[in-house]
Amino acid sequence: MLKDITLGQYFPIDSVLHRCDPRFKIIYTLIFIVMLFSGTHYWTLLIGAVFVIMAQLLSRVPLKMSWKSMKPLLPVLVFTAVLNLVFIDSGEVLWEWRFLKITQGGVNTSIFMICRIILLIVGSSLLTYTTSPILLTDAIESLMSPLKKINFPVHEMAMMMSIALRFIPTLLEETDKIMSAQKARGATLDSGKMMERVKAMIPILIPLFVSAFRRAEELATAMECRCYRGGEGRTRLRQLKAAGRDYIGLVICLLFLALTVTLNIILS
Repeated sequence: MLKDITLGQYFPIDSVLHRCDPRFKIIYTLIFIVMLFSGTHYWTLLIGAVFVIMAQLLSRVPLKMSWKSMKPLLPVLVFTAVLNLVFIDSGEVLWEWRFLKITQGGVNTSIFMICRIILLIVGSSLLTYTTSPILLTDAIESLMSPLKKINFPVHEMAMMMSIALRFIPTLLEETDKIMSAQKARGATLDSGKMMERVKAMIPILIPLFVSAFRRAEELATAMECRCYRGGEGRTRLRQLKAAGRDYIGLVICLLFLALTVTLNIILS
């Protein structure tokens, strides 16, 4: 299951979305998130689905990668759907047993929330799929550069975010190795009661934390040996330059957002 988590991975292929300026890709993602959460009707979700399909085709990232990013989150989706079904009490009652009640409003909200979360995960994952960690760091630092006027550590913050994204696949791989080693020693991680499963995770978490701190110390030592002193006076191999396709993409994203807001106003 852990191997299916693709968060933070980068797929180095040639596509229109890969060639876009990373600063604009972050802005595209933010507009997409605003568009999803500003919509309150299924028609707005349809617009979000069209947006995601277009982005997926332009990125040329295999669709199975998006599916792999969804598989580990299926329990979360099911849990969210059950909560909405049980706790939302509006509309016609479809099923009732003692204190439990499923209504038309609960069903509609559950379906709407699941569709929204799926679109959010698939759409936002394309940011890391199509942007290398180095370019992502430079883009975040560039967008946050106005904060330097108030002595905010922009470069350090961008570097921490980039390193965190970069090491997510590494830590997941390390967790999978530790779990396989524990199972080879006879540990039962997938069976038993809830408390037994929680206790069985302790032999996994301790070596995982030790490994994470060791990797952090090795990374800090390597950066010090290379005379890393933060962003002051630092040059970059690649200079970020916006092209015509970046502005075209921005206009398209704004049009999708405007269409979503317009539909909300008309349908409300």
